[in-house]
Amino acid sequence: MKKFTCTMMLILTCVAFSNAQGNPEYKAKLKKMFEVSGSEKSYKVAIEQMFTMFKQQKTTVPDSIWQQFQGEFLKTSLDDLVNMLEPVYSKSLSQDDLQQLIAFYQTPIGVKYAAKTPAIMQESMQVGQQWGMKIANEFQEKLKAKGY
Repeated sequence: MKKFTCTMMLILTCVAFSNAQGNPEYKAKLKKMFEVSGSEKSYKVAIEQMFTMFKQQKTTVPDSIWQQFQGEFLKTSLDDLVNMLEPVYSKSLSQDDLQQLIAFYQTPIGVKYAAKTPAIMQESMQVGQQWGMKIANEFQEKLKAKGY
C-alpha cells in the first residue's frame, strides 16, 4: 500500500508540474494567433504607453536605459502574457480552434478585420459608455417615478 501511495504521489506531482509548464505547442499557436489577429500590436502599444508614462515620471533616467528596458519588456512581457493567458484560452479553445483562427486571420477578410479591430474597439467602447449612461439614467428615472 505504501508503494502504491508513493507511486500515486509521484504521478500526481508529475501531472501537476506538467500542467504548470503548460503546453508549448498550444502556447506557440496562441502567440501566432495574437500576431496574425493584431492583438500583439495592441499589447505592444500598451507597453509603449506605459513606458511613455514612466519616462514622464522618471525624467532623470537616460534614454539609453529606457530603450534597453523597453526592448526587454516588449519581448518578455508578451511571452509572460502568453504564459498567463494559455490556461484561460485552453479552457475554451482547442489547439485546432486556434489553428482555424490563424487560418481565418490569414485570409483577406481576416487581415482586414485584424487591421480594423483597434478602431472598431475604440469606437465601440465609446458607444458602450454612452449606452451604459443611457441605461443608468433610465433606471434612475424609473426608480424616481416609483418614489425611490
